[in-house]
Amino acid sequence: MSDFSLTALIQLVGYPGLFTAVFLESGVFFGFFLPGASMLFTAGLLASQGIFNVWILIPLLTLAAILGDNAGYWFGAKVGYRLFLRPDSRFFRHEHLKRAKDFYDRHGFLAIVLARFVPIIRTFAPIVAGVVRMQYKAFVIYNIAGALLWASGVTFLGFYLGEKIPGVEKYLTPIILVIIFVTCIPLVREYFRQKKAPSPSV
Repeated sequence: MSDFSLTALIQLVGYPGLFTAVFLESGVFFGFFLPGASMLFTAGLLASQGIFNVWILIPLLTLAAILGDNAGYWFGAKVGYRLFLRPDSRFFRHEHLKRAKDFYDRHGFLAIVLARFVPIIRTFAPIVAGVVRMQYKAFVIYNIAGALLWASGVTFLGFYLGEKIPGVEKYLTPIILVIIFVTCIPLVREYFRQKKAPSPSV
C-alpha cells in the first residue's frame, strides 16, 4: 500500500475506522494484516496538518489498543485454550504450550509490550497470553504500557515530526522500518538464546 493511498484511506475512514483497525490488529486474529505502525504514524502526520485533533486521536487509539489486547486475551483464555486440550500430534505438543507459558511467565514485558511494535506478532501475543493463562493483573499492566508506547507514542511521533520537519512524510517507510528493526532486536536475541539453551531431557 503506497503512502498516498494509506493517507487517503485514513482520511476516508476517519476516527471510527482508525479505532476499529487498531482494535482488530491489537488482538483479533483476522486483524493481523492491517498496517499498524505506519497507520498510526500517518494519522499523527495528518493531525499535524489539522485533519485530525491530536488530543482526540491519541486517547482514542490508545483505548482501542488496550481494548483490543483485552479482547485477544479473553479469546485465548475462553476459546483458544480449548484448541490445546487434545493429545500430542505432529503439529502440536503440550511441551510447546508449556514453553510458551514459561516464556510469558519470565518475559511478560517482552512478550506483551515490545510485541506491540512487531507486525503480526502484536495481534497474536495477547491471544497466546490468554491461552497460557498469563496472570491477568500483570497482563493488564503490560497491556496499558504497550498501548501507551505504541498507540500513543508512534502517533505522537508522527504528529511531532510533522510539525517540526517539513516534508517528513517522504520518509515514512524508512522511519517505520527503523521502528520495527529496533524493537525486533530483543525478540531476536531471546530467540537465539532459546535456541542455544539445552533441550530438556526426555
